[in-house]
Amino acid sequence: MFLSRIFNSLNSSIEELAVVQILELNEKTKEYGLILTPDEVRQMMNTRNQVLNNYGRVELSIEVTKEIIELFSASPYINEDDYLFTLNELHEIFYYIKNETEEKIGDCRMIEMMRELFDGDCGGSLNLLKSKLEEYAEVFRSEIQLYEALEGDDD
Repeated sequence: MFLSRIFNSLNSSIEELAVVQILELNEKTKEYGLILTPDEVRQMMNTRNQVLNNYGRVELSIEVTKEIIELFSASPYINEDDYLFTLNELHEIFYYIKNETEEKIGDCRMIEMMRELFDGDCGGSLNLLKSKLEEYAEVFRSEIQLYEALEGDDD
C-alpha cells in the first residue's frame, strides 16, 4: 500500500517533468506561431501513452516527442489551429511505422523521413503520409526477408 503511493507519486513527478521539458520547446516553436499550453501537453502525452499501449510499446523517455515537435514545427503545413491534432497523429504514425519496420530504422531517421515526406510528396496530408510510409514499410520488410533468405543460403 505504501509502496504504491510512492510509485504513483514518482510517476506523477516524471509526467510533470515531461510536461515542463515539452513546454520549454515553446521557445523554439513560437517563431513559427506554434505554442502548446500545459493542458495541451498533458493531452498530447495522454494520447502518446495510449498509442504506446495500443502498439504494446514501452517508451521511457520523451525524446521522440521532442524530436517530432522540433522537426515538424518548422513545417509550412502546420498551423496553431491543428498543431495538437497533428502532433497526436504524428505520434500514431511514428509508432505504427516503427512496428511495421520491426525497429530496424532509428528514431531520428524515421522522424526525418516523415518530415521530408510530409513537406514534400504529401503536401501536409497526414493520410498520405501514413499511406506512403506503409508502402515504404512493405518494401522495407520485403528487402529484409530477401536479405535474410540470402544470408540463410550461405549456411
